Amino acid sequence: MTSSLASHLPRWTGVFPAVTTKFKPNEDLDIAEMERHFEFQIQNGVHGLVTGGSLGEASTLTLEEKLEVAATALRVSAGRVPVLANVSETSTRNAIRYVEAAAKLGVQGLMLMPAVLYPADTREAMANVRTIAEAAQLPIMIYNNPVSYRVDLKPEDMAELADCEWLVAIKESTDNIRRITDLRNTLGTRYQLFIGVDDLSFEALALGCEGLLAGLCDAFPAETVAIYKLMQAKRYDEALKIYQWFMPLLHLDVSAKLVQNIKLAEAMAGVGNEIVRRPRLPLVGAERERVTAIIQKGLDTRPDLSGLF
Repeated sequence: MTSSLASHLPRWTGVFPAVTTKFKPNEDLDIAEMERHFEFQIQNGVHGLVTGGSLGEASTLTLEEKLEVAATALRVSAGRVPVLANVSETSTRNAIRYVEAAAKLGVQGLMLMPAVLYPADTREAMANVRTIAEAAQLPIMIYNNPVSYRVDLKPEDMAELADCEWLVAIKESTDNIRRITDLRNTLGTRYQLFIGVDDLSFEALALGCEGLLAGLCDAFPAETVAIYKLMQAKRYDEALKIYQWFMPLLHLDVSAKLVQNIKLAEAMAGVGNEIVRRPRLPLVGAERERVTAIIQKGLDTRPDLSGLF
Protein backbone atom coordinates (compact mmCIF):
# COMPACT_ATOMS: atom_id res chain seq x y z
CA MET A 1 0.00 0.00 0.00
CA THR A 2 1.25 3.43 -0.95
CA SER A 3 -0.47 6.76 -0.52
CA SER A 4 0.03 10.38 -1.51
CA LEU A 5 -2.03 11.51 1.48
CA ALA A 6 0.97 12.09 3.70
CA SER A 7 3.48 12.94 0.98
CA HIS A 8 3.80 16.53 2.22
CA LEU A 9 4.54 15.40 5.78
CA PRO A 10 7.93 14.35 7.19
CA ARG A 11 9.31 10.83 6.76
CA TRP A 12 10.96 10.18 10.11
CA THR A 13 13.94 7.83 10.20
CA GLY A 14 16.72 7.00 12.60
CA VAL A 15 17.10 6.86 16.36
CA PHE A 16 14.49 8.64 18.47
CA PRO A 17 15.15 8.25 22.22
CA ALA A 18 12.18 8.32 24.56
CA VAL A 19 13.96 10.78 26.80
CA THR A 20 13.63 10.58 30.55
CA THR A 21 12.18 13.43 32.56
CA LYS A 22 14.65 14.85 35.06
CA PHE A 23 13.58 15.70 38.59
CA LYS A 24 15.13 17.51 41.51
CA PRO A 25 15.29 15.70 44.88
CA ASN A 26 11.98 17.35 45.84
CA GLU A 27 10.42 15.90 42.63
CA ASP A 28 10.12 19.26 40.86
CA LEU A 29 11.16 19.32 37.21
CA ASP A 30 14.89 19.80 36.74
CA ILE A 31 14.96 21.91 33.59
CA ALA A 32 18.72 22.50 33.63
CA GLU A 33 19.41 18.76 33.83
CA MET A 34 17.02 18.09 30.95
CA GLU A 35 18.71 20.76 28.86
CA ARG A 36 22.06 19.07 29.41
CA HIS A 37 20.69 15.63 28.66
CA PHE A 38 18.80 16.59 25.51
CA GLU A 39 21.92 18.31 24.17
CA PHE A 40 23.95 15.20 25.01
CA GLN A 41 21.57 13.09 22.94
CA ILE A 42 21.76 15.42 19.95
CA GLN A 43 25.54 15.68 20.14
CA ASN A 44 25.70 11.88 19.98
CA GLY A 45 23.77 11.75 16.74
CA VAL A 46 20.14 10.95 17.56
CA HIS A 47 17.64 11.88 14.88
CA GLY A 48 14.74 13.04 17.07
CA LEU A 49 13.53 13.41 20.65
CA VAL A 50 10.30 12.04 22.14
CA THR A 51 9.19 13.69 25.37
CA GLY A 52 6.76 12.49 28.00
CA GLY A 53 6.74 8.82 27.06
CA SER A 54 6.66 5.95 29.50
CA LEU A 55 10.35 6.64 30.12
CA GLY A 56 9.38 10.26 30.59
CA GLU A 57 7.07 9.17 33.41
CA ALA A 58 4.09 10.75 31.64
CA SER A 59 1.59 9.32 34.10
CA THR A 60 3.14 11.39 36.90
CA LEU A 61 3.24 14.69 35.00
CA THR A 62 0.59 17.37 34.88
CA LEU A 63 -0.47 18.85 31.56
CA GLU A 64 1.54 21.97 32.31
CA GLU A 65 4.63 19.90 33.13
CA LYS A 66 4.35 17.88 29.93
CA LEU A 67 4.24 21.09 27.95
CA GLU A 68 7.20 22.49 29.87
CA VAL A 69 9.29 19.40 29.10
CA ALA A 70 8.34 19.61 25.40
CA ALA A 71 9.18 23.31 25.36
CA THR A 72 12.57 22.53 26.89
CA ALA A 73 13.31 19.97 24.19
CA LEU A 74 12.27 22.42 21.48
CA ARG A 75 14.50 25.10 22.92
CA VAL A 76 17.50 22.77 23.09
CA SER A 77 16.91 21.25 19.68
CA ALA A 78 16.50 24.62 17.98
CA GLY A 79 15.37 22.84 14.83
CA ARG A 80 18.30 20.42 14.63
CA VAL A 81 16.10 17.37 15.21
CA PRO A 82 12.31 16.98 15.42
CA VAL A 83 10.66 16.94 18.82
CA LEU A 84 7.65 14.66 19.27
CA ALA A 85 5.39 14.94 22.30
CA ASN A 86 3.96 11.66 23.55
CA VAL A 87 0.18 11.58 24.00
CA SER A 88 -1.00 8.99 26.53
CA GLU A 89 -4.05 10.56 28.10
CA THR A 90 -6.86 8.58 29.71
CA SER A 91 -9.60 10.56 27.97
CA THR A 92 -9.97 11.90 24.44
CA ARG A 93 -10.98 15.30 25.83
CA ASN A 94 -7.74 15.62 27.81
CA ALA A 95 -5.71 14.42 24.84
CA ILE A 96 -7.23 17.12 22.63
CA ARG A 97 -6.37 19.80 25.20
CA TYR A 98 -2.80 18.53 25.27
CA VAL A 99 -2.23 18.20 21.52
CA GLU A 100 -3.71 21.60 20.79
CA ALA A 101 -1.38 23.17 23.35
CA ALA A 102 1.61 21.15 22.09
CA ALA A 103 0.89 22.28 18.53
CA LYS A 104 0.96 25.91 19.68
CA LEU A 105 4.36 25.27 21.28
CA GLY A 106 5.68 24.17 17.90
CA VAL A 107 6.37 20.46 18.37
CA GLN A 108 7.09 18.78 15.05
CA GLY A 109 4.86 15.81 15.75
CA LEU A 110 3.25 13.48 18.24
CA MET A 111 3.59 9.89 19.41
CA LEU A 112 0.05 8.76 20.13
CA MET A 113 -1.16 5.83 22.21
CA PRO A 114 -4.58 4.60 20.99
CA ALA A 115 -5.76 4.09 24.59
CA VAL A 116 -4.36 3.71 28.10
CA LEU A 117 -5.85 2.21 31.27
CA TYR A 118 -9.11 1.35 29.50
CA PRO A 119 -8.51 -1.56 27.07
CA ALA A 120 -10.40 -0.04 24.15
CA ASP A 121 -11.66 -2.33 21.41
CA THR A 122 -10.53 -1.76 17.83
CA ARG A 123 -13.45 0.51 16.91
CA GLU A 124 -12.89 2.70 19.96
CA ALA A 125 -9.11 2.84 19.57
CA MET A 126 -9.28 3.81 15.91
CA ALA A 127 -11.91 6.47 16.60
CA ASN A 128 -9.69 7.90 19.33
CA VAL A 129 -6.69 8.04 16.99
CA ARG A 130 -8.68 9.77 14.26
CA THR A 131 -10.23 12.31 16.61
CA ILE A 132 -6.92 13.29 18.21
CA ALA A 133 -5.15 13.42 14.84
CA GLU A 134 -7.72 15.78 13.39
CA ALA A 135 -7.54 17.99 16.47
CA ALA A 136 -3.74 18.13 16.40
CA GLN A 137 -3.21 18.63 12.65
CA LEU A 138 0.35 17.37 13.21
CA PRO A 139 2.31 14.35 11.93
CA ILE A 140 1.68 11.40 14.21
CA MET A 141 3.44 8.17 15.09
CA ILE A 142 0.93 5.60 16.39
CA TYR A 143 2.33 3.74 19.40
CA ASN A 144 1.05 0.16 19.34
CA ASN A 145 1.86 -1.69 22.56
CA PRO A 146 -0.61 -4.48 23.38
CA VAL A 147 1.82 -6.09 25.82
CA SER A 148 1.64 -3.20 28.27
CA TYR A 149 -1.60 -1.47 27.34
CA ARG A 150 -3.84 -4.32 26.09
CA VAL A 151 -4.81 -2.50 22.87
CA ASP A 152 -3.59 -3.97 19.60
CA LEU A 153 -4.06 -2.23 16.28
CA LYS A 154 -3.23 -4.93 13.75
CA PRO A 155 -1.96 -4.43 10.19
CA GLU A 156 -5.49 -4.49 8.79
CA ASP A 157 -6.50 -1.79 11.29
CA MET A 158 -3.57 0.38 10.26
CA ALA A 159 -4.69 -0.09 6.66
CA GLU A 160 -8.14 1.18 7.57
CA LEU A 161 -6.57 4.24 9.23
CA ALA A 162 -4.41 4.97 6.20
CA ASP A 163 -6.86 7.54 4.84
CA CYS A 164 -6.02 9.83 7.79
CA GLU A 165 -3.24 11.96 6.35
CA TRP A 166 -1.74 12.95 9.71
CA LEU A 167 -0.73 9.36 10.54
CA VAL A 168 2.76 8.94 9.17
CA ALA A 169 4.52 6.29 11.30
CA ILE A 170 4.00 3.32 13.58
CA LYS A 171 5.97 2.47 16.71
CA GLU A 172 5.44 -1.26 16.96
CA SER A 173 5.91 -2.84 20.39
CA THR A 174 4.04 -6.12 20.18
CA ASP A 175 7.17 -8.07 21.20
CA ASN A 176 6.44 -10.22 18.12
CA ILE A 177 9.05 -9.64 15.44
CA ARG A 178 6.78 -11.27 12.84
CA ARG A 179 4.56 -8.19 13.05
CA ILE A 180 7.14 -6.05 11.23
CA THR A 181 6.95 -8.13 8.07
CA ASP A 182 3.16 -8.40 8.36
CA LEU A 183 2.93 -4.61 8.58
CA ARG A 184 5.19 -4.12 5.58
CA ASN A 185 3.36 -6.71 3.49
CA THR A 186 -0.02 -5.18 4.34
CA LEU A 187 0.89 -1.49 4.27
CA GLY A 188 3.80 -1.21 1.87
CA THR A 189 5.44 2.16 2.39
CA ARG A 190 2.34 4.01 3.62
CA TYR A 191 3.83 4.34 7.14
CA GLN A 192 7.36 4.60 8.43
CA LEU A 193 8.00 1.70 10.79
CA PHE A 194 9.82 2.07 14.11
CA ILE A 195 10.52 -0.71 16.57
CA GLY A 196 9.74 0.16 20.18
CA VAL A 197 11.36 -2.85 21.86
CA ASP A 198 15.04 -2.27 22.55
CA ASP A 199 16.09 -5.91 22.44
CA LEU A 200 14.53 -6.43 19.01
CA SER A 201 16.38 -3.53 17.39
CA PHE A 202 18.77 -5.48 15.18
CA GLU A 203 16.08 -7.87 14.03
CA ALA A 204 13.62 -5.09 13.20
CA LEU A 205 16.17 -3.05 11.27
CA ALA A 206 17.14 -6.16 9.32
CA LEU A 207 13.47 -6.57 8.37
CA GLY A 208 13.22 -3.03 7.06
CA CYS A 209 12.23 -0.80 9.96
CA GLU A 210 13.15 2.81 9.32
CA GLY A 211 13.88 3.67 12.93
CA LEU A 212 14.32 2.87 16.59
CA LEU A 213 12.20 4.36 19.36
CA ALA A 214 14.80 3.59 21.97
CA GLY A 215 15.13 3.47 25.77
CA LEU A 216 18.71 2.53 26.68
CA CYS A 217 19.73 5.15 24.16
CA ASP A 218 19.22 7.57 27.04
CA ALA A 219 22.41 6.24 28.60
CA PHE A 220 24.15 4.94 25.45
CA PRO A 221 23.18 7.09 22.46
CA ALA A 222 26.41 6.65 20.49
CA GLU A 223 26.12 2.86 20.52
CA THR A 224 22.44 2.98 19.55
CA VAL A 225 23.15 5.33 16.64
CA ALA A 226 26.10 3.17 15.55
CA ILE A 227 23.90 0.08 15.28
CA TYR A 228 21.36 2.01 13.22
CA LYS A 229 23.97 3.47 10.87
CA LEU A 230 25.75 0.15 10.39
CA MET A 231 22.48 -1.61 9.62
CA GLN A 232 21.56 1.07 7.08
CA ALA A 233 24.96 0.52 5.44
CA LYS A 234 24.34 -3.25 5.46
CA ARG A 235 27.41 -3.74 7.62
CA TYR A 236 25.57 -6.43 9.55
CA ASP A 237 28.52 -8.19 11.16
CA GLU A 238 29.80 -4.98 12.71
CA ALA A 239 26.32 -4.04 13.89
CA LEU A 240 25.76 -7.48 15.36
CA LYS A 241 28.96 -7.29 17.39
CA ILE A 242 27.79 -4.08 19.09
CA TYR A 243 24.26 -5.44 19.49
CA GLN A 244 25.51 -8.57 21.23
CA TRP A 245 27.48 -6.42 23.68
CA PHE A 246 24.40 -4.25 24.18
CA MET A 247 21.84 -7.02 24.65
CA PRO A 248 22.05 -7.50 28.46
CA LEU A 249 21.52 -3.76 28.82
CA LEU A 250 18.70 -3.73 26.28
CA HIS A 251 16.86 -6.38 28.28
CA LEU A 252 16.53 -3.76 31.03
CA ASP A 253 14.06 -1.91 28.78
CA VAL A 254 11.63 -4.84 28.86
CA SER A 255 10.62 -4.51 32.49
CA ALA A 256 7.96 -2.91 34.64
CA LYS A 257 10.84 -0.97 36.20
CA LEU A 258 12.36 0.18 32.93
CA VAL A 259 12.33 3.80 34.14
CA GLN A 260 14.36 2.98 37.26
CA ASN A 261 16.67 0.72 35.23
CA ILE A 262 17.38 3.34 32.59
CA LYS A 263 17.83 6.18 35.04
CA LEU A 264 20.30 4.05 37.00
CA ALA A 265 22.17 3.38 33.75
CA GLU A 266 22.24 7.11 33.05
CA ALA A 267 23.63 7.79 36.52
CA MET A 268 26.30 5.10 36.26
CA ALA A 269 27.29 6.31 32.79
CA GLY A 270 27.62 9.83 34.18
CA VAL A 271 24.92 11.35 31.97
CA GLY A 272 22.00 11.75 34.34
CA ASN A 273 20.62 10.85 37.74
CA GLU A 274 18.24 8.22 39.04
CA ILE A 275 15.69 10.49 40.69
CA VAL A 276 12.17 9.24 39.95
CA ARG A 277 8.79 10.62 40.92
CA ARG A 278 6.74 8.56 43.37
CA PRO A 279 5.13 6.06 43.46
CA ARG A 280 8.28 4.87 41.68
CA LEU A 281 11.32 4.50 43.93
CA PRO A 282 14.96 3.82 43.02
CA LEU A 283 16.00 0.19 42.97
CA VAL A 284 17.27 -1.37 46.20
CA GLY A 285 18.65 -4.66 47.52
CA ALA A 286 19.22 -7.70 45.34
CA GLU A 287 17.31 -6.12 42.45
CA ARG A 288 19.64 -3.14 42.45
CA GLU A 289 22.71 -5.37 42.71
CA ARG A 290 21.60 -7.38 39.68
CA VAL A 291 20.91 -4.34 37.51
CA THR A 292 24.06 -2.55 38.67
CA ALA A 293 26.17 -5.59 37.74
CA ILE A 294 24.69 -5.64 34.23
CA ILE A 295 25.30 -1.94 33.71
CA GLN A 296 28.82 -2.05 35.14
CA LYS A 297 29.79 -4.95 32.89
CA GLY A 298 28.47 -3.02 29.93
CA LEU A 299 30.52 0.02 30.90
CA ASP A 300 33.63 -2.06 31.48
CA THR A 301 33.38 -3.76 28.07
CA ARG A 302 32.04 -0.83 26.07
CA PRO A 303 32.97 -1.18 22.39
CA ASP A 304 35.37 1.20 20.71
CA LEU A 305 33.39 3.11 18.08
CA SER A 306 36.30 5.19 16.80
CA GLY A 307 36.96 4.77 13.11
CA LEU A 308 33.62 3.13 12.35
CA PHE A 309 32.39 5.99 10.16
